[in-house]
Amino acid sequence: MKVEKVTNHIVNWLKEYAEGAKVDGFVVGVSGGIDSAVTSTLCAMTGLKTLCVEMPIHQHADHVSRAQEHIIQLGKRFGNVQAVHSDLTPVFDTFVRQMPNITTDPQVELTLGNTRARLRMTTLYYHAGVNGLLVAGTGNKVEDFGVGFYTKYGDGGVDLSPIADLMKSEVYAVGQHVEVPESIMQAAPSDGLYGAERTDEDQIGASYDELEWAMSQNDLGKSADDFSGREKEVYKIFKSFNNRNQHKMNPIPVCEIPSDLR
Repeated sequence: MKVEKVTNHIVNWLKEYAEGAKVDGFVVGVSGGIDSAVTSTLCAMTGLKTLCVEMPIHQHADHVSRAQEHIIQLGKRFGNVQAVHSDLTPVFDTFVRQMPNITTDPQVELTLGNTRARLRMTTLYYHAGVNGLLVAGTGNKVEDFGVGFYTKYGDGGVDLSPIADLMKSEVYAVGQHVEVPESIMQAAPSDGLYGAERTDEDQIGASYDELEWAMSQNDLGKSADDFSGREKEVYKIFKSFNNRNQHKMNPIPVCEIPSDLR
């Protein structure tokens, strides 16, 4: 990949889109991870207003420190960067107290994780609305179009997706080029939706390098029977996520009414 040219292409695309939409810039949720760090940096490089929003919900200390390090660094590099801290822990706790059947069941835990993402989406759109900004998504190609590893109407609820055509490895390459802090470059990817540290690999069962490989094999029309050992296991993991998350990747189904019924 031609990293510098790809970086410039995304920055120009962001700027042209914002100017065409007649908005002042972008709002980005900054989590302390590589995807949000790269996205916010690319937005800042447009010269347009870039609002970085921290939205902790019982957040792991490492995530908080990395997010703050990135925001401080970005603010020193770019005069168009602003930051706001929206602590959503009390909002989340109030929500939980109002819900029935809160247990330690895995399905409840997953649902509450998605609730965190949706509270953050609502917060980003509040900041976007009052400041005349667009919500910039932080999903990469593997997450958005490979395994569907995001929350529908949570981190999947955005106005535009600047890095959604980049594989995770390519996001890291751009991150190195645009000088994302080393602490973020070295951190294990995590969605930060749970109180304890839990990496993406822990949740999915495969690394992003493995998922990229599986995604490329899927594009070639391969099946699990074409592989053995760990490769077969990884391919099955990819296909399982890809199949059950099609509802995220495809347009919302619309019941079309036949003309003879109108």
